[in-house]
Amino acid sequence: MSLDHRLAPEHEELRRTVEAFAHDVVAPRIGEFYENHAFPYDIVRQMAEMGLFGLPFPEEHGGMGGDYLALCIALEELARVDSSVAITLEAAVSLGAMPIHRYGTEEQKREWLPQLCSGERLAAFGLTEPDCGSDAGGTRTTAVRDGDAWVINGTKCFITNSGTDITALITVTAVTGRNPDGSPRISTILVPSGTAGLTVAAPYSKVGWNASDTRELSFADVRVPVGNLLGEEGRGFAQFLRILDEGRIAISALATGLAQGCVDESVRYAHDRHAFGRPIGANQAIQFTIADMEMRAHTARTAWRDAASRLVAGEPFKKEAAMAKLYSSEVAVTNAREATQIHGGYGFMNEYPVARMWRDSKILEIGEGTSEVQRMLISRHLGLPGA
Repeated sequence: MSLDHRLAPEHEELRRTVEAFAHDVVAPRIGEFYENHAFPYDIVRQMAEMGLFGLPFPEEHGGMGGDYLALCIALEELARVDSSVAITLEAAVSLGAMPIHRYGTEEQKREWLPQLCSGERLAAFGLTEPDCGSDAGGTRTTAVRDGDAWVINGTKCFITNSGTDITALITVTAVTGRNPDGSPRISTILVPSGTAGLTVAAPYSKVGWNASDTRELSFADVRVPVGNLLGEEGRGFAQFLRILDEGRIAISALATGLAQGCVDESVRYAHDRHAFGRPIGANQAIQFTIADMEMRAHTARTAWRDAASRLVAGEPFKKEAAMAKLYSSEVAVTNAREATQIHGGYGFMNEYPVARMWRDSKILEIGEGTSEVQRMLISRHLGLPGA
């Protein structure tokens, strides 16, 4: 495959459009939402009007007819300004709507995808549980067949977009039986918001991503039709592994955006801030620090675009996705730390974007597969003993 990751004209046009939206619409307003821990409904509505929630989906189901690369381009540009709006889009598309697109019946696609692609409603992916995060095979939530219904019991935690006023459904992973070897048979089931027995907790008090919606969900004898099974029974584990593989590319693009945003803010501050009679950017120590930040962001962008290009081309991409996610998330943390240091005391003030970026960066090394999990996956693909 080609190693030229320059964008095609249509992708570059999208990038410029989202870049302008992020700076003109998101940047002036997001700080207020962030500090008040408020979901930015108006900004999300404008993102929906731009078609961002339908970017990688076919037009026949209400999408824009684009590809996964287009989604990741939008995520990077949004995250250059704010990660809360970026993760809202990422979770709604790659975790919320994508499972239905990949594994849903035609009837399920017709019912759910148009409203999800339009951004009128959001979907969530209920995977993580209090006692199993990286060990998703340890799922304890159960779904028992009772006539023409599934009866679901259990708890999910850290679920993005699960409790907004426009949340339509949650795709839930649950144990639906046991395999011959005794291992759990995990399936995925669609649970519409408002279903009896589904309790949505109050939003978490988080370190970062404060303008995004994250909740705990409890299921107490939640009954949904058997037709809400997504894909084949017992194939849920394989399905969400594929979804997470793709999602790692999206998170890598988001992390790259944050890393690049740290560069943007640091360059601006290095021009504006004066000390000892000259701009601090005239000091070689500041110059070299920002140069290293730019180098890391550029390399991270090359990594996620490589993985995304492989996905779009139908080529193997799991190792590349893991490497991109691992590298870009660690780059985001490093760049956020360096940007805060460059800003000095102002970097510790919430009115400056780098303070948000610093708070938002750490979760990128944890969500959708920790850095340790990514290293396990890379080692496994290299065929190392015991990996």
